[in-house]
Amino acid sequence: MYETEAYEWIRSGRKSISIQVKEDGHLVVRSPYCVSREEIERFLVEKSAWIKKQQEKVCEIRKKQFVITDEMRRSGIRMAKRLIPERVGYYAGIMGVSYGKITIREQKTRWGSCSDEGNLNFNWKLMLMPEGVLDYVVVHELAHRIEMNHSKAFWKLVEGVLPDYREREALLSKSGKLYR
Repeated sequence: MYETEAYEWIRSGRKSISIQVKEDGHLVVRSPYCVSREEIERFLVEKSAWIKKQQEKVCEIRKKQFVITDEMRRSGIRMAKRLIPERVGYYAGIMGVSYGKITIREQKTRWGSCSDEGNLNFNWKLMLMPEGVLDYVVVHELAHRIEMNHSKAFWKLVEGVLPDYREREALLSKSGKLYR
């Protein structure tokens, strides 16, 4: 019996067992319908070293995470409503693209998005990111006005405006985990 950890068990039509360690550290186990509880628990015991390592990583990230106060939120939203439209206008001019409405939101997993209609959404937490990250997200979303995918042509557009986009993207990936 795997008693050291509680876990959520989701059965589906899948072909294999998988384990996911969520952001709060809890386990989600997914399996085919035909797998028994004993098989799941044996699998968890076999994978216990991996599970522990993943949970330690999650714990380290959580220790470093920033606590956002209400004042930080209000200030960040005000700043985003002023700065993001300015950056979008600037880069849209360079890229020769149009766009619709700009919306500032607070999302858990997205930094920006572009709808088929050309409406742009941005996470206000971009105001907390290191310099250069905001421009990367703006250019990324505006590139979707030409290529609504992540094809080679899309990345060529981004690179044409921001030759160092890979470094900015890596910075977003690393820093973004601190502000969830």
